[in-house]
Amino acid sequence: MNSSGLQVEHEESGSGQVIRLSGPLTVRELAGLQAQLLAAPPAPVIDLTRVTRIDTAGAWALATYEGRVAAQGGALRYRGASEAADLLLATVRRALPVPEPAPATPTGLTALLETTGRRVIGGLHFLRGLLEFLGMFLSGLFRAVIHPREFRFTALVAHCDDVGLRAVPIVSLMAFLIGVVLAFQGATQLRQFGAEVFVVDLIAISVLRELGILLTAIIVAGRTASAFCAAIGSMKMRQEIDAMRTLGLDPVTVLFVPRILALLLMLPILGLIADIMGLFGGALMSWIELGISPSMFRTRLISDTDISNVVVGLIKAPVFAVIIGVVGCHAGMQVKGDAESLGRQTSSAVVTAIFAVIVADALFSIFFAEVGL
Repeated sequence: MNSSGLQVEHEESGSGQVIRLSGPLTVRELAGLQAQLLAAPPAPVIDLTRVTRIDTAGAWALATYEGRVAAQGGALRYRGASEAADLLLATVRRALPVPEPAPATPTGLTALLETTGRRVIGGLHFLRGLLEFLGMFLSGLFRAVIHPREFRFTALVAHCDDVGLRAVPIVSLMAFLIGVVLAFQGATQLRQFGAEVFVVDLIAISVLRELGILLTAIIVAGRTASAFCAAIGSMKMRQEIDAMRTLGLDPVTVLFVPRILALLLMLPILGLIADIMGLFGGALMSWIELGISPSMFRTRLISDTDISNVVVGLIKAPVFAVIIGVVGCHAGMQVKGDAESLGRQTSSAVVTAIFAVIVADALFSIFFAEVGL
């Protein structure tokens, strides 16, 4: 067959199938030669007697075909090759990459223990990194108290606006809907026992003690931890943090302290807004579903709900704020020099922050139960 000057012929001989190549065997003929060799049955002999010229691309195609024949258990021989062609084929054959065998996957109890141990050590290293960031934040905060002129109040106000004011709509809507759902589900269940009036206690304790601040922290973790990680990670990718150090600016004072402190200030306020909106949603659904008027709801809320429920809920807010801020800033500083690392660390920051907030809430529940609150 003719393909831009290259001719490939097949013939039978006493030694079996023979592929006879004629004309130039260069990069210009590479596509046609590969197609012909790919469609040809494995042949033990390739005749190069009529090849007028061969370059590295042609030698690579022949060496690749040679490897395919060898993989099928055959052995390829060349006939009529010039000394230069033999030398070029040998050089290309040596330069071909040799696939490395995949490492054997360890199995058994030893492998399981090794994998578990490595993950535990990795988790401890990660926890140590978070504690180091917490220490850097406390040190930076202490330095800002001693030297208030070094503290950046403008950045603090900007971050308060970003993590607090801009989160009010989504937090309010979420808390309102949670109150509606609690009232509706509570009414449905308590009506079976004629205890509809206790839906007020159900809503008040659930929202004020647990759900208001917990769901607010989860929303803020998803929204703010990712934002902290993306902002700091982008600065690290552009080497802006190295430039800050060169200029004598401390990243802890400039980047971490204003962000985490803004969360410390705004999360209790967001939790309080969530409590109010949750009670409002519950009162509205109680009025619609059970006929409990707003005045009756307010009366039962004040008379039957202890203020300790509000305190127990809001006292968790600073701890949740520190967890979210430290996780977000720590993940941002772990970003390498590529966009894939930034995306991976951002996702990790959200998951870690939400998980840590839920674990902390569980520990708070056990602690308050033990102390009788």
